[in-house]
Amino acid sequence: MGKSYPTVSQEYQTAITKARRKMRALVAEKHCSPLMLRLAWHSAGTFDVKTKSGGPFGTMKNPAELAHEANRGLDIAVKLLEPIKEQVPILSYADFYQLVGVVAVEVTGGPEIPFHPGREDKPEPPPEGRLPNAAKGCDHLRDVFYTMGLSDQDIVALSGAHTLGKAHKDRSGFEGQWTKNHLVFDNSYFKEILSDDKPELLKLPSDKALLTDPVFRPIVEKYAADEDAFFADYAEAHLKLSELGFADA
Repeated sequence: MGKSYPTVSQEYQTAITKARRKMRALVAEKHCSPLMLRLAWHSAGTFDVKTKSGGPFGTMKNPAELAHEANRGLDIAVKLLEPIKEQVPILSYADFYQLVGVVAVEVTGGPEIPFHPGREDKPEPPPEGRLPNAAKGCDHLRDVFYTMGLSDQDIVALSGAHTLGKAHKDRSGFEGQWTKNHLVFDNSYFKEILSDDKPELLKLPSDKALLTDPVFRPIVEKYAADEDAFFADYAEAHLKLSELGFADA
């Protein structure tokens, strides 16, 4: 099934360009690319392909959704972004929050991800419980990502974004970072989870689960050996995630 994207005005496109510039400056100043990527992901990852509910439609600004257990700390991202959003009132929050995810990957050295505008804001947040739980294994990962309509390859590629960021005890119950430089987007996540345990680096149960699964592990090994392959598949998976429920033909 292809995508049929809505047409937006030149004024809207100009606002996207302005928002990108402001977002790059914010990420550079605050070193907050991991938090912004998490905001975009958690906004989109609530989509249910069967009911066509949830997804990347700007509901994360709603206090009820920010209060979900999986979204602890994302109120910080929403507050940091609001001064930029006030400068581009024409943009939907739906587009705005997905745009910052694209920017977060690009400014940390990751692949360029296509961005198609035109998402409309929805009023009601999705129910709680649709996002992945890092304490669980492969069956859980598949349940969550298949509900979104994503594939096994998408699961592994998207897991690689843990190359960015740290886990915080007060947000996820875990503490630490997955890679040595948590502000560079590269394929080191896969290299690290395949290496012997390093006490200074984090491996979640969901990370270790990728190594025990006969489908997931060969993809992990491929990405550890070939960063270009990871970048290509990540860009495709991120694009899919950011457009769940949007512009379906």
